[in-house]
Amino acid sequence: MLVVETIGKIRRAHFVEGKAIKAICRDLGISRQTVRKVIRSGQTSFDYHRERQPLPRIGPWEGRLCALLEENVARPARERLSLIRLFELLREEGYEGSYDAVRRYGRRWEDRHEMGRRAAYVPLSFAPGEAYQFDWSHEVVVLGGVAVKVKVAHMRLCHSRMMFIRAYPREAQEMVFDAHDRGFAFFRGACQRGIYDNMKTAVETVFVGRARDYNRRFLQMCAHYLVEPQACTPAAGWEKGQVESQVKYARGRVFSPRLKFRDYEELNGWLVDRCIQLARTHAHPDVPEKTVWEMFLAERAALVPYAGSFDGFHARMASVTKTCLVRFDNNRYSVSSSAVGRPVELRAYAGRIEIRQDGRTVGVHARSFERDRTVYDPWHYIGVLERKPGALRNGAPFQDWILPVSIERIRRRLADRPGGDRQVVRLLVAVNEHGLTCVDQACREALEDGMHSVDVILNILSRRDEATNPVLPALPEPLVLHHAPVADCSRYDILRTRP
Repeated sequence: MLVVETIGKIRRAHFVEGKAIKAICRDLGISRQTVRKVIRSGQTSFDYHRERQPLPRIGPWEGRLCALLEENVARPARERLSLIRLFELLREEGYEGSYDAVRRYGRRWEDRHEMGRRAAYVPLSFAPGEAYQFDWSHEVVVLGGVAVKVKVAHMRLCHSRMMFIRAYPREAQEMVFDAHDRGFAFFRGACQRGIYDNMKTAVETVFVGRARDYNRRFLQMCAHYLVEPQACTPAAGWEKGQVESQVKYARGRVFSPRLKFRDYEELNGWLVDRCIQLARTHAHPDVPEKTVWEMFLAERAALVPYAGSFDGFHARMASVTKTCLVRFDNNRYSVSSSAVGRPVELRAYAGRIEIRQDGRTVGVHARSFERDRTVYDPWHYIGVLERKPGALRNGAPFQDWILPVSIERIRRRLADRPGGDRQVVRLLVAVNEHGLTCVDQACREALEDGMHSVDVILNILSRRDEATNPVLPALPEPLVLHHAPVADCSRYDILRTRP
């Protein structure tokens, strides 16, 4: 094969120095046919291509390999086999060639069959504060020594490429609200537009074109943060390509190797620090002389000011059982005994459950993501204990009840006495009137005096209330002084010095 240096010598010798073909052949040791080909073609390089490629190993298996490749393309993207897996299938059927032969043939086959279907894209550019993109991903981490699949919310500012990542147990709507609130608080502002896929927590109906029927609560959140939502075309992930790339990037640079933390709070704290660290150390793709963090600090001035937390909850009506329990998400939560017999409104937040009735809160619990678990608040059952004090010993809500030390000592001293349960219930009822701190201090004072009677403790509480709130008698109008007397002790000295 002619190298480009030899071709250059032939062309210069003929066109510049004016040498004849015979002289060039004699000087370079090349045949006349080769020299004529270079001069007449006008080309500066020649590549050799085989008219027929021999396939000594893959040839007999060409038909079978083509069939496997066609079946593989017909499968869903998640179920497609790699070329190494196709090589293993051929080897199980008796193929004795190498993997490289299968790989080269597979690549050529893909080029012939997919060249016409490859899409081209237009690069996008966003102004500061113009838009952000949002998406979810599924990752595996170790929490408390157990491998858990978590749902990760990804937010990305399109101009500065600043990212925010937070992990949740679910992809529920209240998690979407919490992720936006924490993301905007981290960015210290929002953008004019938010770009999403057609997730069910945001979009209820997809119409032709860009028209969407958005979820009512999702629109409330967007109105709170002054964001205009924009949904992508179905199955067109390139319309939010930045956050799609962030998902792949985070999977390799953040979640690999597998993360190990005690709980979600510790994990999410580390994720925020990791986002800042990556932003400080990576150059911006469009402005290489600046880091992502520097571009983000410059973009902050163009963001919509942070409007404060959105009350992001998922509401539903629920009934209260006779055991003061409300069922939600395969778990049971206790409510105040006064709520029994009437429906309540249950508000599910990302990390807590609030139960309301007639505008007042009748129960607040940390949210549980387990199944078939009952979450009690023993104070919800104090009203029941007034009528049934015997339930204090074996009641399920009171089995692991942790009370202040002084109250617990009083409870243990009265446990084996006749009527002790009723006395303890009287003490617990006093908490609703005086507060847990005051009752604990009164119990401590009684124990210091060697007393553990509930009557003594209630007397101490009563005396404290009288001391802090003295009752002044009402005076009739004629007895009210219009000029307050002035204290002057010198008057007594005058009386003492008189003869």
